Amino acid sequence: MHATVPAPGRTVTAAASRRLSWRVVDIVVAAVLGVAIGLVFWIWNTIGFAWFTAADALTPGFGGIAVGIWLLGGVVGGLVIRKPGAAIVVEVVAAIVSMLIGNMWGVSTVLEGLAQGLGAEIVFALFLYRRFSLPVAMLAGVVASCGSWLFEMFWGSSPNILKSVEFNAIYLGALVISGALLAGLLGWLLVRALAATGALSRFAAGRERRREV
Repeated sequence: MHATVPAPGRTVTAAASRRLSWRVVDIVVAAVLGVAIGLVFWIWNTIGFAWFTAADALTPGFGGIAVGIWLLGGVVGGLVIRKPGAAIVVEVVAAIVSMLIGNMWGVSTVLEGLAQGLGAEIVFALFLYRRFSLPVAMLAGVVASCGSWLFEMFWGSSPNILKSVEFNAIYLGALVISGALLAGLLGWLLVRALAATGALSRFAAGRERRREV
């Protein structure tokens, strides 16, 4: 009687499927991260909007430099959970929390959160959910900011498509810088800090941090 040996390709496929499948702990942590970052969004709604307004008054379009904090959900969600859809889920949950607590943008908060989360998700997907380095995190922040730029180009009573090419170019540049630094770099540092506390011990981010120490 001979034991059945799984074909190598089938074994690799099964391992990849397990790696990318959501666990109960992933769902719970995605919800917790979404709520926590949603509270950050809510606080930033006042501080960030004041910064946005001041920068925009200085140079129309430069207000985008304050937007990066609102992109944190997608970057952090992708870096921690490392599963398809994580960036979108955490960013959208955070946007919902921000909307429910109360802000001036209402339901557009959630719609823009979807666009931002999708931007970050695209980057993690391009790297097949295997690379989570600082450059990848910063790129996720940049593409999330592009999602925000595209959304605002066509949404609202005064979409940016009605504004000048100069405004939109400056706004995109400011968004890209903010996305790279306030979402990408800050998000990556935040995940490393969480991992150092042991809070991410059941995730690859936590295990990687332990190996570095």
